[in-house]
Amino acid sequence: QVHIVESGGGLVQPGGSLKLSCVVSESIVSFANTGWYRQAPGKQRELVAVITGGGRIKYADFVKGRFTISRDNAKNTMFLQMNSLQPEDTAVYFCNVVTNYPVKVYWGQGTQVTASS
Repeated sequence: QVHIVESGGGLVQPGGSLKLSCVVSESIVSFANTGWYRQAPGKQRELVAVITGGGRIKYADFVKGRFTISRDNAKNTMFLQMNSLQPEDTAVYFCNVVTNYPVKVYWGQGTQVTASS
């Protein structure tokens, strides 16, 4: 069982920044994928950014250079630096990891991000 703890959400004004953190209970480099998803009220959960096992990084189109995903492998921690936040970025943000064989998917509890004036 992989345990995930997210932090860093909050309320910011449009144009502001937040940095999310995700601490996992196992070696973060052992996972097939590690990433961030988000879910706004009434909408489906969607991918924000992911780091694959090979180290490739993929961002959703709506990120548009505003967000940066990174990891501190020594601390088994993943980050999401979010700049130029807009009201449409308001959502619960979830940390996600996918194990190698057998393939299993684990989610954090989510952290609320609200961009509002």
